[in-house]
Amino acid sequence: MIRKIVCMLVAATVCFGAAAQSQSFKMGKWTEIQSAVLKELNRCYVDTLPVDRMSRAAIDAMLASIDPYTVYIPAEEDDDLQMMIARTYGGLGAVIYKPDKNGPVIINEPYEGSPAADAGLRCGDEVLEIDGRTVAGLETKDCSDRMKGVPDTKVTLKVRKAYGGEVKDITIVRRQIHLPDIAYAGMLEDGVGYVVQTGFTEGVADSLRAELLKLRAQGMKKLVLDLRGNGGGLLAEAVGIVSLFVPKGSLVVSSKGNGLTGDRSYHTDRDPVDTLIPLVVMVDGASASSSEIVSGALQDLDRATIMGRRTFGKGLVQSIRPLPYGGKLKVTTAKYYTPSGRCVQAIDYSKRGEDGSVEYIPDSLTHEFHTAGGRIVRDGGGITPDVDIPVDTFSTVTRSLVMSGIVEQYTIKFVREHESIAPAAEFRFTDFDDFLEFALQKTPEAGRAAVKEGFKPEEIAQFIEEEIVVRYYFQRAGALVNIRYDRQLATALKSPLI
Repeated sequence: MIRKIVCMLVAATVCFGAAAQSQSFKMGKWTEIQSAVLKELNRCYVDTLPVDRMSRAAIDAMLASIDPYTVYIPAEEDDDLQMMIARTYGGLGAVIYKPDKNGPVIINEPYEGSPAADAGLRCGDEVLEIDGRTVAGLETKDCSDRMKGVPDTKVTLKVRKAYGGEVKDITIVRRQIHLPDIAYAGMLEDGVGYVVQTGFTEGVADSLRAELLKLRAQGMKKLVLDLRGNGGGLLAEAVGIVSLFVPKGSLVVSSKGNGLTGDRSYHTDRDPVDTLIPLVVMVDGASASSSEIVSGALQDLDRATIMGRRTFGKGLVQSIRPLPYGGKLKVTTAKYYTPSGRCVQAIDYSKRGEDGSVEYIPDSLTHEFHTAGGRIVRDGGGITPDVDIPVDTFSTVTRSLVMSGIVEQYTIKFVREHESIAPAAEFRFTDFDDFLEFALQKTPEAGRAAVKEGFKPEEIAQFIEEEIVVRYYFQRAGALVNIRYDRQLATALKSPLI
């Protein structure tokens, strides 16, 4: 018997060694062929090789064949990485819009408390020059890059003001801009606290803790945490969010890699804010990654009622690895599992068709797991809500007017014609004839009849009102408008489960 076991172990070792050698051989072969191809191109190709473009295209194509989350970030794109991790950058803090390459830059939306807002820039102002150089002929990105820069440095803009048309130079000191992940936190009716969280960048768990303490001081008896549209972010912040609602030491998530990166379990390590308050977490098809870790953990621990629509289904963990010459590789290193043991990944990127296509895991191949209280939950396709709430549907014309940017362009026109509006909670848009006329002017001739016939003021109103109030009262005001029209939220608030 012992001899048989020894033979089995030897056979397993030989097979593993053979597999490892095969993988190493394939890697060596691929590297050798790639090097040979580049050498021959360099020696024989008729024109000068665009080496930088070729290398970037090769790397991007190679990584794209693995999964959409593994990407190369060269040193010159480090600012993009910082936006991804912390939503921070050095600059003025404003969204800009440049409809005409040869025209001015239009200030679309200054952020609340930003250097741009403090300097008096507002929606509709036109930037003619940046540090003495005309913006005519520059693309939007070129202008944005010139406005960004190291914090505490200065930039001078020549601006034509939206009201009165005065042209003047405005010197602004750049600051480190942080885009907050808590878009709204406030009280609704009947003691319900409501928080809209849009991301999981550094510090959001601490920000949410502070907001919860404020809401509790205002008499909060129940809480709705809205993660709809939240595409995720840092795993550590997801653990921090869950720690606000469950006992210290609770398992939140575990990750399993390829055997070399190591498996890990993540437990809460801070005292919670409240383990008893009735809690609803709202999700939808755009709630992904860390949003699914939070909603999945709170569902598995029977700590929250999940409402809305099934989530996206991203059960993969990425890590940042250093590369030569200051570059970085954001690489998928593990799959994560909720406390019940389920992985929510909806697509198996390791199995592709001959054309490279991938497919979603069918419900028939998912497995049952159990929450702490014994309820059945399933893996393989995101987080399925405890209470399914249908989303609002909009006409093709309404979707087109929003997605094409016509609503946003009209907003700039409106702001230039109205120096002030009613408070956000009271503002209602009523001039639909003016909007329709504007929309028809911006719509290609072939589509004008469809717009005119399919135009629905009752649908488009909420999108126009949100865009307008944000320009006068910043992002929080937009959330107030959304609350007014949000039928999913209204349905959740009526549920006996909250």
